[in-house]
Amino acid sequence: MSGLQRFIAAARTITAVAAVGLYVALAGPFGLAWTFLTGRPDILYTLGLFGVRMGLALAGIKVRIEGAEHIVPGAVFACNHISNIDPPVLYQALAPLYPKVRVLYKAELRRLPILVRVWDAAGWIPLERSNREQSWPAVERAAEALREGNAFFIFPEGTRSRTGELLPFKKGGFVMAIKAQAPVVPVTIRGSREAMRKGSALIWPTTVTLTFLPPVPTAGMTVDDRAELVAVVREAMLGQLAGGRR
Repeated sequence: MSGLQRFIAAARTITAVAAVGLYVALAGPFGLAWTFLTGRPDILYTLGLFGVRMGLALAGIKVRIEGAEHIVPGAVFACNHISNIDPPVLYQALAPLYPKVRVLYKAELRRLPILVRVWDAAGWIPLERSNREQSWPAVERAAEALREGNAFFIFPEGTRSRTGELLPFKKGGFVMAIKAQAPVVPVTIRGSREAMRKGSALIWPTTVTLTFLPPVPTAGMTVDDRAELVAVVREAMLGQLAGGRR
């Protein structure tokens, strides 16, 4: 990359981060107050979607969606994870399901002052993977939310892949799906690693492609079948990623 390109990327990154930060500081308290008064979190999803779209647009990120017919309610969307751009891109793609979308997120993110209150109000569930006493009750809560018709999106690798290759999958999200007898929709993301590599603070303008694959049913499965479910979902994602490489 030339020095000019790097300068432009840095300027766009700073603008996007500053704009989103200011937006959260202003819109977050309003959304929380409205939710408290009405008891409905719908406004939080609308405000969140606007913030995500604004941030991606300012950073020069375009999103292309394939297989939109597989964005179905009450499912677990399992996506590969290669960049910090992935969560907002997937969140935006699931807008047709709002406000019936939930997230299992790393408990460490509860350090974010305004966002954590927004997530709590929206019913998102923190998960401490290293703490079994906390993680299993969290999975049970998530399964109950699925039974109520909510959808979840998860990144089963648990962390970003430095190489773009799929890492081993954590099983918590799949156990959640089995307990609720909810389908798992494999999702692949391509292009976001070029937008923001692990360890880099710069966001480069690019097009990110999200592909939603046919749902994998869990009806009749038990928790003992979790490894089989993981294998089926992982194989579908591997096949799509291999076919999508240029």
